[in-house]
Amino acid sequence: MSPRICFLSMDDLAGYVSDDELAVPHLAERSIEVRTLSWQQTAIPWRDFDAVVIRTPWDYQQHPDEFLAVLSEIESQTVLLNPLATVRWNLNKKYLRDLAKQDVLVVPTLWDETYTADNLVRWRDTLGTDEMIIKPSISATAADTYRLRAFDEELVPVFSEREFLVQPFMHSIIDEGEVSLFYFNGTYSHAIVKRPKPADFRVQEEHGGEISAIVPEPSMRSRAADVLDHIDGDLLYARVDLVRNESGEFALMELELIEPSLYLRMDAAAPSRFAAAIADRILR
Repeated sequence: MSPRICFLSMDDLAGYVSDDELAVPHLAERSIEVRTLSWQQTAIPWRDFDAVVIRTPWDYQQHPDEFLAVLSEIESQTVLLNPLATVRWNLNKKYLRDLAKQDVLVVPTLWDETYTADNLVRWRDTLGTDEMIIKPSISATAADTYRLRAFDEELVPVFSEREFLVQPFMHSIIDEGEVSLFYFNGTYSHAIVKRPKPADFRVQEEHGGEISAIVPEPSMRSRAADVLDHIDGDLLYARVDLVRNESGEFALMELELIEPSLYLRMDAAAPSRFAAAIADRILR
């Protein structure tokens, strides 16, 4: 029988932009059948698939424990890509702290559990900035991500019962954008730059961000390679998000190893590369 894989998604992708279907014909050329299923369809016999590839479960942050439980069940029956150990580590953005301790250049980040006016003053003084970004430690698609210039009472209930992180607002996101480099089976594939729409700071398409293909500078490739050199585990895919800091160096904004949008449409050969990487995993 031909190999069968599952692209793990969510119940409803309305309002999101996904282009994973571009890889399906290239997988078919390799006699690999693809089904796309929601992670919340828990009665699925996962053992029927040769592999389950986590792709677009962009609501997982609403139910992280349930999501991990489903992935654990999947991995007990078949190959999960990326593997559960990687997902557990990457689920909470405290992985940035782990990488910073290994001397990876990361955007300066503070961690807290209490949003107060006094704490905001402390964050501002520690980071040496008048503008900050605050977001949950477990989040996706810029959900509950805010740009702070002063204390906002309306954010108290948003962050009252959750751990969050605070970073200086990186103005280069407005001027230059956020760069993403994509790797399949550890090999560089393609790169894009994401820029926010006017009067916004969020670069995601769901928030009006503009996406363009780029040829990355050598310093971008070098930084991304350094980040991935510090990652344990055999990764099918990785997305390294970088931003230029005030010193002109590229720093890690986020490392996406769970369900990154791969922007396959931005490079003509990317869908074939992704399919080849999956086929290589199945052959292993």
